[in-house]
Amino acid sequence: MSLTDTPRANRLHIGLFGKRNSGKSSLVNALTNQNIALVSEVAGTTTDPVYKSMEIYGIGPCVFIDTAGFDDSGDLGTMRVEKTKLAREKTDIALVLFSDVDLVEELQWIAHFKHAKTPVVAIINKADILADRIDELKKVIKKNSGLDPIVVSAKEKQGIAKIREEIIRLLPEDYEIKSITGDLAKTGDTVLLVMPQDIQAPKGRLILPQVQTLRDLLDKKCLVMSATTDKLDEALAAMKNPPNLIITDSQVFKTVYDKKPKESKLTSFSVLFANYKGDIKFFTESAKSIASLTEDSHVLIAEACTHAPLKEDIGREKLPRLLRAKIGEKLTITVVSGTDFPDDLSGYDLVIQCGACMFNRKYVLSRAEKARSQNVPMSNYGVVLAYLSGILDKIDF
Repeated sequence: MSLTDTPRANRLHIGLFGKRNSGKSSLVNALTNQNIALVSEVAGTTTDPVYKSMEIYGIGPCVFIDTAGFDDSGDLGTMRVEKTKLAREKTDIALVLFSDVDLVEELQWIAHFKHAKTPVVAIINKADILADRIDELKKVIKKNSGLDPIVVSAKEKQGIAKIREEIIRLLPEDYEIKSITGDLAKTGDTVLLVMPQDIQAPKGRLILPQVQTLRDLLDKKCLVMSATTDKLDEALAAMKNPPNLIITDSQVFKTVYDKKPKESKLTSFSVLFANYKGDIKFFTESAKSIASLTEDSHVLIAEACTHAPLKEDIGREKLPRLLRAKIGEKLTITVVSGTDFPDDLSGYDLVIQCGACMFNRKYVLSRAEKARSQNVPMSNYGVVLAYLSGILDKIDF
């Protein structure tokens, strides 16, 4: 990814779903005007989902997800379908392809998308082959799903413009409207960023949440100063007036809180992302459940990144140490990373999600909804660290 690219997690995710050989890969190629997906007459050519980042006029930065057929079978087929289901949770707008009048599986998937409030575009592909059945298909799809299908031929590149128009029409109202810093910062505000550069931040680089937050502040025409924790006193002394806002690494929340001017608002990068990517109200309420945990409780910590554990890793070492110091050494803590997030959360008393800078908002919200539906509290690294520091009611978001 170049320095000018929009991170994948911040792009609109457009997923293509349908039976094997329904023309999903051909349609991805037609939509992107590139041969990015392998096309074959053999059913089941697409195995793992293919993610392609694009800039589409009228849509902006987006990701097309080409998935395996949801009718795949056998042991490997079942694994492919599970990957397709995972892609479904990341999808902001779903393109569901129809290729015959047997609509049972397509309707089940559409029902899931509607339940998740994911907009759906119904598509009859292969118009060049299904010419004599199109009218029948349109009637059946409309009757059973309430959707008016778009008729296209990916091979002949017919109807592609209509799909783009429908995607634009279905764009979520708040898509790309939310700011990382929200109402906490406005034009002309002075903002101090406290950014410890430890082993988690490779030499010569900032971590992604710091970069994205800095860009958000610059877009708002804020005046920004950055400092490491050990230079916090000097940074504050160098500022003519107290900063309107201080954004810190959550791991030094208490240190910064104890030194901040009373006029300055305080938050952290992780808390900002809890609001930007997830459900901050649910996360803050859930953090309070820590008070009722015992040594017999079971906590799930979910990392977005799949990295090799480093010394003093926040998710694998620091948070577990802090939780056990408060609750007891016998507290059971399980750590998962990447997309390895269990469907059944009933065995957990609390889920703690990282800032999720690598996930799109739709996917983080789907995790929150999964926890809420199973009556399992779910919070976020920064929110939990604020709670454990005794300042959750004193920070801003």
